[in-house]
Amino acid sequence: MLTIHPNLKQPWHPPKPLPLKSKAPHFRIPILNTLSENNPIAQKSGQIKRQVLNPEGRTKLNPKSDREFYAFPRFVTHVDNNFISTLTDLYRERLSPGSEVLDLMSSWVSHLPKEVEYKKVVGHGLNAQELDKNPRLDYFFVKDLNQDQTLELESCSLDAVVCTVSVQYLQQPEKVFAEVFRVLRPGGVFVVSFSSRMFYEKAIAAWREGTGYSRVQLVMQYFQCIEGFTQPEIVRKLPGTGGAKQEGGPFGWIVRLLGLMSGSDPFYAVIAYKNFKPML
Repeated sequence: MLTIHPNLKQPWHPPKPLPLKSKAPHFRIPILNTLSENNPIAQKSGQIKRQVLNPEGRTKLNPKSDREFYAFPRFVTHVDNNFISTLTDLYRERLSPGSEVLDLMSSWVSHLPKEVEYKKVVGHGLNAQELDKNPRLDYFFVKDLNQDQTLELESCSLDAVVCTVSVQYLQQPEKVFAEVFRVLRPGGVFVVSFSSRMFYEKAIAAWREGTGYSRVQLVMQYFQCIEGFTQPEIVRKLPGTGGAKQEGGPFGWIVRLLGLMSGSDPFYAVIAYKNFKPML
């Protein structure tokens, strides 16, 4: 079941008055059927041209429910300060003030620049306690995208979607990227960032044993399989020769299993726009 929560730390006003019988400050977001023949915006583009992953590539070592895995909040950052600083600078460059933003697969922090005001920031994730602590969210909803890829948001309603260090857990990335395309306005941007860390047993097989290069190529294919996204751009910031490497060492598997990694985190981002890249 989809659960939507207003973030009570931020001023928030529902689009319509709540019925008197409602006891909880929840509301429904209009749902548009992406496959409907009566939805010309969705039919014009955003269709899945091909499947990137085969069935084996979608599998996880831990097949149990993701909702169960993320049932307990983790109030930690999964990347280091250098990664966060680079990401915040990228958001400062690519997300315009006053934008309406979806933070997809979010948690208790969004890494958006503090000095920039956005019209609306919507959060999505799997743990309501984490999302409720995120001060940048105007409201959020909880949903397992590996069970249902539909985003209960209006078509062409957002200027930007961001996904931080989470794309490795998507088992149906083609459908999720198609939904992101649908909810973006023409010229809207989708920023997917990641590093070398992961919860190893919950990452898909196509990601687990890959390298930084192969993972960048994989995310590029996610964009390219959706009709209408611009040619993906790549942003990299790699640690110096003294930085830690992901592969190698007798304890590498254990480190990856715990989702931990010492040293400086490499930064990768793949960026594309809906239909066209606007002039900045």
